[in-house]
Amino acid sequence: MAAGAYRVFVSHLSGVAVFDPNGDQVGRVRDVVAMLRVGGRPPRVLGLVVEVVSRRRVFIPMTRVTGVESGQVITTGVVNMRRFEQRPTETLVLGELLDRRVRLVGKDEAGKDEEVTVLDVSITQLPARRDWEIDKVFVRRGKGGALRRKGETLTVEWSAVTGFSLEEHGQGAENLLATFERLRPADLANVLHHLSPKRRAEVAAALDDDRLADVLEELPDDDQIEILGKLKEERAADVLEAMDPDDAADLLSELPEEEKERLLTLMQPDDAADVRRLLAYEERTAGGLMTTEPIVLRPDATVADALARVRNPDLSPALAAQVYVCRPPDETPTGKYLGTVHFQRLLRDPPFALVGSITDTDLRPLPPDTPLPAVTSYLATYNMVAAPVVDDSGSLLGAVTVDDVLDHLLPDDWRETELLQGALGMSDLPEAADGRG
Repeated sequence: MAAGAYRVFVSHLSGVAVFDPNGDQVGRVRDVVAMLRVGGRPPRVLGLVVEVVSRRRVFIPMTRVTGVESGQVITTGVVNMRRFEQRPTETLVLGELLDRRVRLVGKDEAGKDEEVTVLDVSITQLPARRDWEIDKVFVRRGKGGALRRKGETLTVEWSAVTGFSLEEHGQGAENLLATFERLRPADLANVLHHLSPKRRAEVAAALDDDRLADVLEELPDDDQIEILGKLKEERAADVLEAMDPDDAADLLSELPEEEKERLLTLMQPDDAADVRRLLAYEERTAGGLMTTEPIVLRPDATVADALARVRNPDLSPALAAQVYVCRPPDETPTGKYLGTVHFQRLLRDPPFALVGSITDTDLRPLPPDTPLPAVTSYLATYNMVAAPVVDDSGSLLGAVTVDDVLDHLLPDDWRETELLQGALGMSDLPEAADGRG
């Protein structure tokens, strides 16, 4: 169906693939840019915020959109690769309008304005023109009279709603989160990074502890500190508990000593103990880089036991690539470290085989004070994605994974720095005016 032939609700555009006329994917839609207008006139839709391959967000004017068909957006293929920066007169529809409390003009029983929550808005192309505007608002009513059931939804004209021009305080995030619920943590972190500080805090507050922990691990340090600082201390401690201990330690190390100690005191003792152990090591050493929660098995465990542990969906691929065989206790720091069993070996041996009989004992573990360059060389030399960290007494302290090493090898601001335009395979696209006046 061609653009303008039907109404499009913006929540349905979130994450939709954007293609050029040749069928090559340009990126994915992350938001819609609109400009509010005076006198109750429907807002003009200026364009789309599109996330390209490197996670750079660029602006594609609606004049460059030639079709919205079967869950995809077709453009002219002319893309300005300049990073999108929101202007003061612009509104991000997904980021700023959804979940806003507005008023229906004269709709309650007394004929007064009724407060409602915005669930979605629709955009449409004007007849015989390339301009688009917001025309409808999908809202949910709150508590009403006896004849109105709670949570009734309805679609109204833009002109029937007032209150969009006012800055919302305490705006919810339920519908914005529903729009992005399928995003990976790294992609949701990218969404949060590009929201205003106020909206970022609201969305973070609406996420559950585990989801917020996953997202925090993917955010730049400044965003992590900002979000954690706006949470109540008890909630902040809960989120830190849900994070991987090494990521929680990295975040806490950026805080003032008094605040760090206060949060550690509020955490569960076992979780706090893991983080304190990591904080005791120098940051750029094996001990400072490691996670304290690798897969640990006793030598009398079976291959079937090991595979069951590896299947845990909460484990990163790097941690699931091997299990560490140790004498009890099974929690780090363990009893004597005996060796490693690689995932491929687990696939080759029968389920009833004991892991103690297939342990690789030739691979030397890393001392906790091993510096970062030596850790990097170790992983490269042995083609490993994770390595055991063992203390002088022979106890397993944790494991260093390749993703943690990369975090410390890349520049400090790598999460905020996109790849060069040439790395996108799109460097031959001409620069175009962004169409925003």
